[in-house]
Amino acid sequence: MIKIATYSETVMDHFMNPRNVGEIEDADGIGEVGNPVCGDMMTFYVKVDDEDRLNDVKFKTFGCGAAIAVSSMVSEMAKGKTLDEAMQIGRKDVADQLGGLPDNKMHCSNLGADALHKAIEDYRNKKKES
Repeated sequence: MIKIATYSETVMDHFMNPRNVGEIEDADGIGEVGNPVCGDMMTFYVKVDDEDRLNDVKFKTFGCGAAIAVSSMVSEMAKGKTLDEAMQIGRKDVADQLGGLPDNKMHCSNLGADALHKAIEDYRNKKKES
């Protein structure tokens, strides 16, 4: 018997109407993650202001509906936060904001947070080098 995953209205909304899709041409930081098992790939782009706040966050995601919804939610959660606050966004936070995810899709919430964190780390590394 095939079990069909059920998604919350919030997940469906972010999948059908994803926020912040795209690329930031002159991004301050870029983070890319992927899961070779499921094929999901996420790239996050961040723009940081003079007070170390994320004033723009965009993403490009190749993957399932849950991966797209997670990317959209992570981008919304991160916008306007300081870098330190954004680094605290984790798997459970994302899943909770989405109204839950099926167990077999929880890895997507990890990928979204990881891609954001990598973009912030990329920005911080570039800042150290300059």
